[in-house]
Amino acid sequence: MNARVSDYPAVILASVEPPCLSLYQQTHRHHPENQQDPIRFRNLVKRLEESLQMKYPKREISDLIKPFYALADDHRFWNHTLDGVAVFGAPGMFKVYRLQEAVKDIAVVSESFYTKPLVRIFQSYERYQVLALTRNKARLFEGTKDSLDEVELDGTIPVTLEEALGDEKSAPHQTVASYGKGSKGPAMHHGHGSRKDEAEVDAERFFRIIDNGVFDRHSLPSGLPLLLAALPENQGMFRQISKNSYLMQQGIDTNPEALENGKMHAKAWASFELQGYERLDDLLEAYGDAQSKGLGSGDLEEVAKASVSGKIATLFIDSDVQVAGYLDKVNGTFTLDDLNNPEIGDLLDDIGELVLQKGGNVHVVHSDRMPSLSGVAAVFRF
Repeated sequence: MNARVSDYPAVILASVEPPCLSLYQQTHRHHPENQQDPIRFRNLVKRLEESLQMKYPKREISDLIKPFYALADDHRFWNHTLDGVAVFGAPGMFKVYRLQEAVKDIAVVSESFYTKPLVRIFQSYERYQVLALTRNKARLFEGTKDSLDEVELDGTIPVTLEEALGDEKSAPHQTVASYGKGSKGPAMHHGHGSRKDEAEVDAERFFRIIDNGVFDRHSLPSGLPLLLAALPENQGMFRQISKNSYLMQQGIDTNPEALENGKMHAKAWASFELQGYERLDDLLEAYGDAQSKGLGSGDLEEVAKASVSGKIATLFIDSDVQVAGYLDKVNGTFTLDDLNNPEIGDLLDDIGELVLQKGGNVHVVHSDRMPSLSGVAAVFRF
């Protein structure tokens, strides 16, 4: 039931039968702050119930709400939360996501899931991964501006040098001979090949295995930039052999085993911040260029129609704006209404879903970075 955030968006964007229940809540990692979290969760579930009662029969409501209340009673879950939780329910479907970022408390019943807070969290320019690497061990972290959490490496990736090389790990080759009178002479050891050279070979082989595994199982599926935390000599070796196109140029030049999580996060964000926001600046500059050529727009009506036709390559959504309304997914027209109506969702959210479904990119941006005042801005494919 408790899914990793990286499962999104495929699971949530898949077609499901309405009504679609979306609940977001800020949570806390530690006692005693987390004691009130399940109580606040129950209150949000009651808001979902009240919204459902406006249209749906009691039996349907009971089936939809039951897993929400079961989660409210799951003490183990509430003792292991991060900074936020997103919970989605629909007929035959229930999904829970622990989030690394705090979210505003909200409970919405609609024809589709309210996904904008998750899309914001999934913006690649605000999220990153850190590969903490020594010559004996590899660990992977996922971070944002506010937090850094270790994630389990895929089961196909060996975590240590011993696991990676096994019996193939180099061993010092030595012969032993005795000199002097009889067999009691002092033993002299003659090594063939330098231990340092063998250690270098083993490290390079280990790094190649880690590089291939992290790229195939983590970087490629997530699309997240990758920071390397390693001693300078290991940085050089890994970068020389790495084929990971998501590996960022600037890393953390230190022994990751010597860093506590808090210090690791501070160094990671400092290294990533400039590189990450440069990427957003490039995206916004591309929007300006497209708009000057008639291939971009910040007009809500034009963007809504373009989302239906698959015309949008890149969409920006204002993170601080909600537009209650219904989008006709056939012709792209919309009507405005009340968000508390079970049949009405966030218009901007619906547009974003369509863009994602049709292979476009969506970036939810804070108001002070938005290139338009309408809540949306789009770069068109044609």
